[in-house]
Amino acid sequence: MSTRDIHPNWGLAPWTIDFVPESPANPPDVADFAVVGAGFTGLAAAAWLRHLAPEKSVVVFEAGAIGAGASGRTGGMALAETAAGDQPGLGDVLAGFEKIQETLGVACDLDLGGAWEIARAGGKKDSPIAWSDSGTLRVVREVPGGTLDPGKLVAGLARAAESRGALILENHPVESVEWSGPIALTAAGKKFRARKILFATNALALDLAGEGPGMHPRLTLAVLAKPVEDAVLKEIGLGDRKPFYTVDFPYLWGRVRPDHSVVWGAGLVSSPDERHLEGVDIAAEEPARIFASLEERVRGLHPALARTEFTHRWGGPILFRDSWLPVFDWHPAAGAVSTREKNKTAGSPPGEKRAIVLGAYAGHGVALSSYLGAWAAEALLARRDLPAWGKLD
Repeated sequence: MSTRDIHPNWGLAPWTIDFVPESPANPPDVADFAVVGAGFTGLAAAAWLRHLAPEKSVVVFEAGAIGAGASGRTGGMALAETAAGDQPGLGDVLAGFEKIQETLGVACDLDLGGAWEIARAGGKKDSPIAWSDSGTLRVVREVPGGTLDPGKLVAGLARAAESRGALILENHPVESVEWSGPIALTAAGKKFRARKILFATNALALDLAGEGPGMHPRLTLAVLAKPVEDAVLKEIGLGDRKPFYTVDFPYLWGRVRPDHSVVWGAGLVSSPDERHLEGVDIAAEEPARIFASLEERVRGLHPALARTEFTHRWGGPILFRDSWLPVFDWHPAAGAVSTREKNKTAGSPPGEKRAIVLGAYAGHGVALSSYLGAWAAEALLARRDLPAWGKLD
């Protein structure tokens, strides 16, 4: 399945999502848990909810196809911390992510061999990388991290969720939510009820998720270079195949894929109205200019890259927050159900919080999103508290 079917103007990423959920024509209209968004976060949460509480019903609402947003259009670099660094109580993200994949039976070509931070100053004398890019880029330090296949991760998490009994409804955009009394969602023109909700839409549907000021949705751009020989990878300093990203500007990141093709990423594009990225077309003037600049930069990094050819160009939604911290908080409009509302009809117990908002990974979400998705599942089951650092402004 290609994500082009949902966002044709965002280009086509080089991975494949080879799973299509059943999505019955007449799904049930009541569930214990509703998950909005079928990317890494939402699918991991749905699978983890069913893993921990198989007696509870879970329905995932996806506006397009699974992985059609950031998850299917990321670069596939797994990092260990948030974009703002480590946080109190965060724990070991990569170990937790690995455990989640193992528990759910997900195979995604995960390789946690480390990642390189590179910069134009302070680089190591023995740096394998020495690229010309507004100065000389060199390795500053190695950090925990690695790579994976985003398509396989999306497909694997969706299979895990569905095989455990979660229902995934593609082409079911959530249009509105009613908070008075039992939660009611309107999706694809039909009303559904749920006891609790997880909003896992990241840079999409900000208003629905209650994400207000301080949020900056952007489309980040990436290109794929044709496969090269081992000797060329070694010559340019990528023989160890460690992913890399700059810690200064101008920004550059990338990674080598198993077939020796190389993903290079840089550049951000804003939406016409600052909130809705669906309006961005990567063939438009600004993105086209950024793509051309990125390809020129790559060819100029090293003599061995001078004739690099590119096969794919794509964009993926990304959400930045002023603090660079992820959003991981109870929805501001959901509140807690009152005794009076409880007495009207079956629903959440009085005083129980009912909706979580999770996203704004700022480019650090490949492993973090699944890790926090499982955490959100535990919070929805009242088995774990949310972190203080994830509160909405």
